[in-house]
Amino acid sequence: MFSKKTVYILLAVFAFLSISALIVNMPEAKDKKVMAKITPYFPYELTKTFGGLDIKDKRTGKRLKVANAKVFLAYDAKLKEWGKTHLKLDGDTLDILDDNGTVVDRMKLDAKDLAFVRHFFNF
Repeated sequence: MFSKKTVYILLAVFAFLSISALIVNMPEAKDKKVMAKITPYFPYELTKTFGGLDIKDKRTGKRLKVANAKVFLAYDAKLKEWGKTHLKLDGDTLDILDDNGTVVDRMKLDAKDLAFVRHFFNF
């Protein structure tokens, strides 16, 4: 029915599409030290569900309906959106603000952490 060439070509196309989908939907690399400091104040969290992963709002308990393949991209987008209003860079110090704009925590950044914050949050 199918020749061996056709099967190999279909297998190669399937593998290429799978790998490219995986690469496109991978989250950005993050600095562990900075993320450990920011995460307790970030109002969203990744939760396990029966179907995979989902994003949950810590304040309301409401789950965002995001496709499993896009959950990490959506999480990064929410983090960047939150960071624009709740993070302030003052020299080499990162201030974490609450909803009212008052400083709730502060972090001294080294050169590597500073480069990550500037790149990821576009400061």
